[in-house]
Amino acid sequence: MSVAAFTHLRAQMRDLGPAHPVGRVIGVRRGVIEVTGLEQTAALGDRARLHCRGREALTAEVLSLARGSVALLPDDAADGVAIGDEVELLGPCGIAPDDSWVGRVVDPFGRALDGRPLARGPVEHPLRAPPPEAARRKRLGTRLETGLAVFNTLLPLVRGQRIGLFAGSGVGKSSLLGSLARGISADIVVIALIGERGRELRDFVEQVLGPEGRARAVIVAATSDQSPLIRRRCAWAAMTVAEHFRDQGHHVLFLADSVTRFAEAHREVALAGDEPASLRGFPPSTAHQIMALGERAGPGLEGAGDITAVFSVLVAGSDMDEPVADILRGVLDGHVVMEREIAERGRFPAINLLRSVSRSLPGAASAEENRLISRARALLGAYDRAEMMIQAGLYAAGSDPLVDAALQVWPQLDGFIAQAEAEGIAGSFARLAAILAQAEG
Repeated sequence: MSVAAFTHLRAQMRDLGPAHPVGRVIGVRRGVIEVTGLEQTAALGDRARLHCRGREALTAEVLSLARGSVALLPDDAADGVAIGDEVELLGPCGIAPDDSWVGRVVDPFGRALDGRPLARGPVEHPLRAPPPEAARRKRLGTRLETGLAVFNTLLPLVRGQRIGLFAGSGVGKSSLLGSLARGISADIVVIALIGERGRELRDFVEQVLGPEGRARAVIVAATSDQSPLIRRRCAWAAMTVAEHFRDQGHHVLFLADSVTRFAEAHREVALAGDEPASLRGFPPSTAHQIMALGERAGPGLEGAGDITAVFSVLVAGSDMDEPVADILRGVLDGHVVMEREIAERGRFPAINLLRSVSRSLPGAASAEENRLISRARALLGAYDRAEMMIQAGLYAAGSDPLVDAALQVWPQLDGFIAQAEAEGIAGSFARLAAILAQAEG
């Protein structure tokens, strides 16, 4: 037997303890199970297993501690739980990523979802690891090839950057994430599908991501029917997997879909623990949870790799001031806004360039490239301001030279945002320069 096989066997044996502390159910209220007998041994976040007389064993997590009792939040409905049921304390539950997970679909506990055996890694990592030390982190790295003209030029993405993808439902967000997963130059791609519809998981893996994207990806998925504990854990588990590869020196692309569902799952858990709702229904701890997740991505320490991250946010009615969007936008290195009106006229990705920003500029581009980016934005802005007059037939040619130039190239610029790019960053800028030259003439 190989050394690797023994390593994986030892990892599986690590969880086999001789005994676990046992308590008893003394009450169930509002979905929270109260247990006695574990208050001296349990810690917040520990896992437990309930051996119920009226149903199969039920797993749960320690939600709060009090004198004489422990509160557990179950992973499933508490139907069938009875007073006196035995509760086994399992202790802390991290995740043990392994290099063999590349190309696989796993759940937030590190168990295979694709029907094939899955090896545990030799080291179990905590789910909520601290980010790299701020004073020792590397600076943002070089500009990345993305496979999309707009991200190669007008919204550049650099190694270690963290951006937000803000979109409503049904405007092509998942398709854009799949394009980025296939096109961005990275060693490993880690994808967190948080609260995803069950029927869409296979479609995303096989159709949107495709064999090419899946070959270098680890997909961590928790479907919408699962408990808020598992949906929240999905984001932490996926980030831990990304950190595993980062610490080996790899450049990791981390895609989260979506932070909104992560925040909603945390809200359910926090409210069950009696934390008050204050921010449009979200508890105060939501901001910290979102910012802590975001800070774990980004450049690593010297000698380690980097995590380039794209966090998607579901915004109802394009409301960029709703709590989750507002919190995340403030801690990221750029944001990309997708709009339904653009999707409805058939242009994908439906990015509103004027509302989108990459904070890697101007450092990520040369002086000439920055000039082209500024000129393109000026023309798109001029058209946007005059669009109602143009559509109504009230604009007279010659009234504004900038609007005249924008009218001449707007169809080409709008199409450029939707184009894939096979010739790299240089090819994208060459085509952008050719479009803008028409306006100069």
